[in-house]
Amino acid sequence: MSSPAAPATIDQSSVPAGVARLMRLATYASVATALVLILAKVVAYLLTDSVSMLSTLLDSLMDAAASLVNLIAVRHALTPADREHRFGHGKAEALAGLGQSTFIAGSAAFLLFESIGRLVSPQPVTNGIVGIGVMLFSMALTLVLVLFQRHVIRRTRSIAVSADSLHYVGDIAANLAVLAALVLSSQFGWNRSDPIFAIGVSFYVGFTAWQIARSAFDMLMDREMPDEERSRIRAIVMANPRVRNMHDLRTRRSGPHRFIQFHLEMDPEMRLTEAHILSDEVEAAILKEFPAAEVIIHEDPEGVAEGRKTFT
Repeated sequence: MSSPAAPATIDQSSVPAGVARLMRLATYASVATALVLILAKVVAYLLTDSVSMLSTLLDSLMDAAASLVNLIAVRHALTPADREHRFGHGKAEALAGLGQSTFIAGSAAFLLFESIGRLVSPQPVTNGIVGIGVMLFSMALTLVLVLFQRHVIRRTRSIAVSADSLHYVGDIAANLAVLAALVLSSQFGWNRSDPIFAIGVSFYVGFTAWQIARSAFDMLMDREMPDEERSRIRAIVMANPRVRNMHDLRTRRSGPHRFIQFHLEMDPEMRLTEAHILSDEVEAAILKEFPAAEVIIHEDPEGVAEGRKTFT
């Protein structure tokens, strides 16, 4: 018998080292990019006095705050399961997503208020060429970050990195709008274009906040994995010729982890040892497709009636 003082063994279904490294690199790159853009946009705003430039500066400030939250959350989410958190710490990502959406929604409201004031009392943009140059630099740097984040998302399916990438994609669209406003205002004297574009950016930023909050809420509420992934799980299970059927498939996500459980129907005459071997085969096949998953299989003899859920 084990000593009472011995720590419990916890199946961590750990995130592969390469996946964890990519997620951390993505958060570091996001924070670094946000800080560089803040510095550039502060200088540009002081020189141009453009409310559109203020809008993108505020957005970068929110990006930096959200990215810092992300960095902390991802580090926590990648912490292995322990005695107090036996399903791991993956939902820290969803909490980070909710924090991000709050930051972003707040910046959108502030920007909308400032833009309406400037629309009522328009002011000319000064040093427009400086502002245009800063926006081109911002767009190029943000595009490089987004491309790297997309690579990380494909490899990790991280909701925190996905949320971060989503509002940086929004930044590119916002920067295009600010660039257009600076050109129209400084080169053509259309001073009201500056606040008009800024108002448009504020609505786009607000929509981004809603998208992030919805994704985070789905994870916190243990929403099922997407239908295409559930269908893939069924196909993998039924590909084994000794499997008769399956039912009661239930799935959820928690950060980079997936939790998959179902009932596996097999030959009623099969010995327990053989049934165990079959379950191991099915589990191994699923883990090839979903390497950071925890799979729980209940073995059922085919044809035995039981109370099944009405949903599948």
